[in-house]
Amino acid sequence: MYDFTYAKPSSVADAAKILAADPDAKFISGGQTLLPALKHRLNKPTTVVDVSGIAEMRGIRREGNTLVIGALMKHVEVENSAEVKAAIPALAEMAANIGDTQVRNRGTLGGSVSNNDPAADYPAAVLALGATIVTSKREIAADDFFQGMFTTALEVDELLVAIKFPIPEKAGYAKMRNPASRYVMAGAFVAKGPMGLRVAINGAGPCVFRQEAMEAALSSNWSVEAVGGVKQDAGGMNGDIHGSAEYRAHLVTVMAKRAVAAAG
Repeated sequence: MYDFTYAKPSSVADAAKILAADPDAKFISGGQTLLPALKHRLNKPTTVVDVSGIAEMRGIRREGNTLVIGALMKHVEVENSAEVKAAIPALAEMAANIGDTQVRNRGTLGGSVSNNDPAADYPAAVLALGATIVTSKREIAADDFFQGMFTTALEVDELLVAIKFPIPEKAGYAKMRNPASRYVMAGAFVAKGPMGLRVAINGAGPCVFRQEAMEAALSSNWSVEAVGGVKQDAGGMNGDIHGSAEYRAHLVTVMAKRAVAAAG
């Protein structure tokens, strides 16, 4: 691990100032991504900005037909939230099955979405529900936020503060995870609500993406059979020792069928 300066601001504004003044600074909340990178000397930040104590980035509340979740809310808090269970049960269920107990008690919603790991769970929910990402500078639509592997629309001095989820009529999520690492090999989140009918796929490709052919099929016939008739092209899918691109493409359809069944 390299030497670095440690800072713990008490407000979003103070955190943003530190990031703006030091382009090599990195922020940390639950530490599920940055800490392993530091231990393996894969990242060399000059300053580590600990945002875990910023109250503005916490909380879960319902505002009309929108559920607002603070970026610092841990997976276990999303899992156990009465507000989340009542508004978007699929999101609570997703949180309950992220990683293991230790990860769920440390990892945060904002950290997962900001990192945009291809195998992360939350990006699929954000994209399928048509959520809005609230940052220290602006609001960004989910369709514009995820830009590629580990890449988002966030600027260097920009913090993810909260996420606004439109409350759907129905939603469901299913995933196939690696039995050792528990990272998602292929997952599908389906949702029907204020933002239309949307299907988001995670784990199978370099970045979470919408499966528009499945959206079209479900729009005319919301059923397991309808989505089961859509085959994912293996071109551009991830392939490694755990599963080929063709295998992951097959899993996309299987998981989408399970997600529709879960949604009801």
